[in-house]
Amino acid sequence: MARSSSGKSVARAAATGGGTTYRGQMPVNWYAALVIIVIVGVASIALAKYNYNKVPAVVEPTVGTSWHAGLAFDICGTMEAAIPASPSSASGLTTSGSGVLLVEPKSSSEAGNNATLGKFADGYTGLTLTNTKLKYPSTKVPEYSNGEKCAAGTPDAGKVGIVQARSWVISTTTSKNHEEEETGGATTTKPADLKFANRQLITTGFVPEGTAMPKPPASTILALQQVLAGGAAPVATTTTTAAGVTTTTAAGVTTTTAAGVTTTTAPPVTTTTKPSGTTTTK
Repeated sequence: MARSSSGKSVARAAATGGGTTYRGQMPVNWYAALVIIVIVGVASIALAKYNYNKVPAVVEPTVGTSWHAGLAFDICGTMEAAIPASPSSASGLTTSGSGVLLVEPKSSSEAGNNATLGKFADGYTGLTLTNTKLKYPSTKVPEYSNGEKCAAGTPDAGKVGIVQARSWVISTTTSKNHEEEETGGATTTKPADLKFANRQLITTGFVPEGTAMPKPPASTILALQQVLAGGAAPVATTTTTAAGVTTTTAAGVTTTTAAGVTTTTAPPVTTTTKPSGTTTTK
């Protein structure tokens, strides 16, 4: 008996594995699922990177940090005496009175990039320090602004000056002579923006443009080194000369006052008697 035409079609379809329409159909659902997985993965990576970059890096000094620095003022060629101890402890940026600064932020307004020389000046009564103006806390020293000339009687008298600062950092290593080394020495014409660093030496002031200001005096460096070694800063002594000029010095160092008077306090004399009966005086 002959097969019908429909029976022959079914037989041919079974032999070839299905009709042409079925064999040509794409697995849309499978590809769609794959695309979704890729999109979700890329989005997850992008979100994680965004959240990572959004977390700010910690900038020292943080609240609770305890750093020390040394500060001096060079005004028209005269290295002024260290300013007196901060009258208030409300700020975390203070000075002990021997030229040593205590950088101990008490709030975020004093920490990180806010721990600057200008921030210290803002909290010290009588001291004004901006990027264009300086008023040293003494009635004998005039206020200076960028472009003004140094007063008569100063080493730089008549010269046009600007407010600037120069800084160094005392290294934690020592030289072959077992002396502490300093790195840096860069000058900035924006002293108020100068950020504090631990073990830092700073000389700021009003001097002719291009002047390479010297490091703080030996008394300030000695005081800072003593504090860094775990001791207390040397106690500064105040004396008044016959001319009425008041100076503050530490033992064994020389300082120059605003009036140009130089005073030296000699260190204690030590006498050692050797067994032979000779005497050595240091």
